[in-house]
Amino acid sequence: LILLHPLPSLFAKENLNRMSEQQLNLYDRLINEPSNDWDIYYWATEAKPTPAEFENDVMAMLREFAKNKKREQRLRQPDLEYLFEPPR
Repeated sequence: LILLHPLPSLFAKENLNRMSEQQLNLYDRLINEPSNDWDIYYWATEAKPTPAEFENDVMAMLREFAKNKKREQRLRQPDLEYLFEPPR
C-alpha cells in the first residue's frame, strides 16, 4: 500500500513502537483494507464518520494525532529510517 497522505505514516512513526500486538493488527487492517487512503484521512479528521468496522482504539489514537495539538508541520511522508531504530 502506498499512502498518499502523510498522516498515517506520521502517526506510524510516532506510535508503532509503543503499540500492543492487537493495536498493530488493527492499524495494519486500517491501512490495508480501505480502498482509498483519503478515507482514512477523512475519518481521522472527522470530516466523514468512521465505519463501524474501523472504529476502535487505534482510530481514536489517530483522530487525536490528527488534531496536531503541538502544531507540527506535517506536509511530507517521514523518512523510513524510523522503522529500523530501536524502540524508545
